[in-house]
Amino acid sequence: MSTTAIQPVPFGRRVKRFMADRPLIPLIILLVILVVILQILRPGIVNERWIANTIKFAIPLAILAGCQTMTMLTGGIDLSVGTVATMSAFIMATQVVNQDPAVAFLLAMMPAVLIGLVNGIGVGVFRVHPLIMTLGTSLIGTGCLQVYQRTVIASGAKIPDFLAWLGTGLTYGVPNALLLFVPLAALIVFTLARTGFGRLLYAVGDNERATRLSGVQYWQVITALYVISSVLASITGLLYIGLIKAPSLSLAEPLVLPSVAAAVIGGTSIFGGRGGYTGTIIGALILTVLTTLLTILQMPEGARRILFGLIVLFVTAAYLRIVEER
Repeated sequence: MSTTAIQPVPFGRRVKRFMADRPLIPLIILLVILVVILQILRPGIVNERWIANTIKFAIPLAILAGCQTMTMLTGGIDLSVGTVATMSAFIMATQVVNQDPAVAFLLAMMPAVLIGLVNGIGVGVFRVHPLIMTLGTSLIGTGCLQVYQRTVIASGAKIPDFLAWLGTGLTYGVPNALLLFVPLAALIVFTLARTGFGRLLYAVGDNERATRLSGVQYWQVITALYVISSVLASITGLLYIGLIKAPSLSLAEPLVLPSVAAAVIGGTSIFGGRGGYTGTIIGALILTVLTTLLTILQMPEGARRILFGLIVLFVTAAYLRIVEER
């Protein structure tokens, strides 16, 4: 009678499987490594003030990356979030000069809802590819914003005090922006993990055809998704202008590529059906610390964009390899 010996699993494969099953652990390890490198290059930089500033700049990126996370779960992407955030911020800053802040807020939110509806109908009803659809609405929105600027150029702009307080203020050393971000992040995590809408996003990204055959109204899910994405982008713009305090026609555009990178680094698959917002938050922190590190190394903006693009390609390739091995 012969017995077949059980071959031990190689250590390297066990580590890889452990990391794949617990994707947040390698992200946290990477974040700690970057902070340690930063402290070595600039001793004393990591203190309470630096942590607060890092969180303040990571929050707008994390919210915008939340838009990408949800759309990527369905196999899509939203390239209009930068334009939506910029439009909302610019409209708010120019309208609050002559309008009540509540009225200015409603006016700032209107373009976001409109662009979200157009994106959702284009992708969900007319089946336009999300990349093309959101890129088109982004260009249209940018053009409309330039026309709008000419009509308000004489009235000037003003940053509302409550946005400045929210964007840059500290309470006992803790950024005030967390008062907005913590409930918002908790709502996104809860929606994705515990609600029917969240499950539908995963289902659509995993197998759209099966979702349709099960009776799900695909266009309704997609329309709601892109409206939510635009509203989140609008909130990001209002928070970001309170942080930057300088309205411009390209305020949030530099955050678009990093927002995609943060979602991908956080474990969200660009092919849909896999990912979560918790990893995206850590991905936003990683990119914010990485930006500080690159600033210390005096790396130009062009090189940073190249690096973010390489990160997206590398993480996507790594994900494909993990899927193949499984």
